Amino acid sequence: MCAILWTMCPQMRGRRRGRRWVDQLPPSELYYPRSTSGQPTGVGRITVEELEVLRLVDLMGLSQEEAAASMGVSRKTLWRDLTSARRKLVESLTNGWAIEISGGDYVVRGAERTDR
Repeated sequence: MCAILWTMCPQMRGRRRGRRWVDQLPPSELYYPRSTSGQPTGVGRITVEELEVLRLVDLMGLSQEEAAASMGVSRKTLWRDLTSARRKLVESLTNGWAIEISGGDYVVRGAERTDR
């Protein structure tokens, strides 16, 4: 890691991404489109935290403020995650790509730290 100078380590700019609280893990990590043309041409990837944001705001109907409090992040951070997740999901659906849900830095509520 670059601890000497920030200017020598551009990939380390800004604050470290904080962990988000999630209530549940997805039942499946990979979803494929049902098509007659065979395999999907690409894979869209969303993180477990992005799926949690979609679940809280779009499925459960929580306000962004309520969802942010549930996940332990600011409203601005939640908005960025929500915007990113929606963009990735729509891009995957419109292009006929598979959707992979993996990665991120999160803690499952009531469990030990989980990195996937």
